[in-house]
Amino acid sequence: MPSLEKQDMNLEKEKEIAIFAGGCFWCTEAVFLQLKGVESIKPGYIGGKTSNPTYKEVCSGYSGHAEAVKIVFDPNQITYGELLEVFFATHDPTTINRQGNDVGSQYRSEIFTTNEKQKTLATAYIDLLNKENTFGKKVVTKVSNASEFYVAEDYHQNYYNQNKDQSYCHYVITPKVEKVKKQFKDKLKK
Repeated sequence: MPSLEKQDMNLEKEKEIAIFAGGCFWCTEAVFLQLKGVESIKPGYIGGKTSNPTYKEVCSGYSGHAEAVKIVFDPNQITYGELLEVFFATHDPTTINRQGNDVGSQYRSEIFTTNEKQKTLATAYIDLLNKENTFGKKVVTKVSNASEFYVAEDYHQNYYNQNKDQSYCHYVITPKVEKVKKQFKDKLKK
């Protein structure tokens, strides 16, 4: 019969999943890749009506999907609340279907929760941001239950790190990555 002590030694720390849509998934992926406790990130599509959508279908706006990232994280190293803090600090949650020059429903600000605790935390955080008038405008970020997540095509994976010299990466993504490095120093991977 195994002892309680041995059982405790065999328990693995649970990983959690967070899904955020904050505009272009290249930007969102690049930001969260910087953080300790983030074990993997997959850009993809969620919240639409088409099964297995392509990038072209999502960009058309007709599939209804948002560009999003699915983050596997270790809650013992970074909490869901800390991920929310970074999410809201690195995109404009006050615009509907728009992030800078990226316009369309695929660029909406939406949090797709995987459990009730996430839903409660996300809703409370948005309420706090609005109460404190953090952005000078109302936060329009939607909170929804996670639906089917479709991983984006291979060329979207780790896009920023493979294309840093591209003008979009240089002018749009790099400033967001630098902001995270400056504002969240204590949360960065070593």
